[in-house]
Amino acid sequence: MTYEITLACIGFLIMGIIMSYVSNGILLRFSQSLGIRNKNDVTVRWANESKPSLGGIGFFVAFFFGTVAYSIIFSNENIFQNRQFVGLMTAATISFIMGLADDAYNTRPFIKLFVQILCGVIFIYTHNMIELTGIYWVNAFITITWVVAMMNSLNMLDNMDGITGTTALFLLISCLASNIILFDWNMNIWTLTMLIQIGAIIGFLGYNIYPSKLFMGDAGSQFIGLFVAFFSIHELWNIGNNTHLNPLTGGAITLIAFTPAISDTLTVVINRLRKGKSPMVGGKDHTTHHLVYSGLNDRQVWIVFLGIGLMATLVTILAVVFAKMGNPWMSFFLTSYFFAVFFVLYRNTLIHKR
Repeated sequence: MTYEITLACIGFLIMGIIMSYVSNGILLRFSQSLGIRNKNDVTVRWANESKPSLGGIGFFVAFFFGTVAYSIIFSNENIFQNRQFVGLMTAATISFIMGLADDAYNTRPFIKLFVQILCGVIFIYTHNMIELTGIYWVNAFITITWVVAMMNSLNMLDNMDGITGTTALFLLISCLASNIILFDWNMNIWTLTMLIQIGAIIGFLGYNIYPSKLFMGDAGSQFIGLFVAFFSIHELWNIGNNTHLNPLTGGAITLIAFTPAISDTLTVVINRLRKGKSPMVGGKDHTTHHLVYSGLNDRQVWIVFLGIGLMATLVTILAVVFAKMGNPWMSFFLTSYFFAVFFVLYRNTLIHKR
């Protein structure tokens, strides 16, 4: 890696941290009401104390200024002629605006679902699609389903201090590691965009780790859910296209990387369907909540998910290395990590009920 590439990567990472931390600090100081709704309703929120939902603004600010900085520094490259990046920018902006509106006005569920589907359609139109089969409409359906699922999954996981931010951090690190392993350090819009958003999440976690001062809100969970969905398509799902392996290899690697989010979402969906409840209604029945019921405190639960996310990233890196070496079977074997984590977390919800 050359000196220029190293400097640019470090610079964008630090810029993301500073922009997120400073913008959140300013907003937290001058606004104590944005994103606070249903102040007396503690059914959905784990913490009884209402706090501003400002974190998503810092994510978007870092993304916006990162894009501007890249356009200025690399002026010979017109990123707005990059159809895939325009797709990300358009969908990310729409998801952020929708999430911000939901934080302020509590929008109806079908509006959120419509916007999420629209984001998936934008991905397809701009050639950001999961290529799992040779059939276009099947790939399109899988892509839309994945985008909607991830935007809702990270939104549902945003129920306790530090959990969603930490999960998203390791997801993006997994995507970045995959890019580096397959293509070495390639200083392009994708690498630097991931780095600045990793920095933005680190800056946000400075305010969100227990005891938190603010939440990321729907603006944050919708934006970051869309963001990780996009880069998981590029760097994980479609890894088979870059390694000439079976496309299912990418699906296996993605499952490993998304272990924390998918384990929680799948557990909640199964338990609520067994009780005849809607999976989309909020509640204190997530794997994080049940860990508290089992005797852990909020900080210890965050440490558990920190460990799960870190291990998921390390196992993902191992799977990508084997994939690059032409061994797809190790990826499928390593999915045992996901099933082990899911089994432990799901079983805990059956043992420790509330």
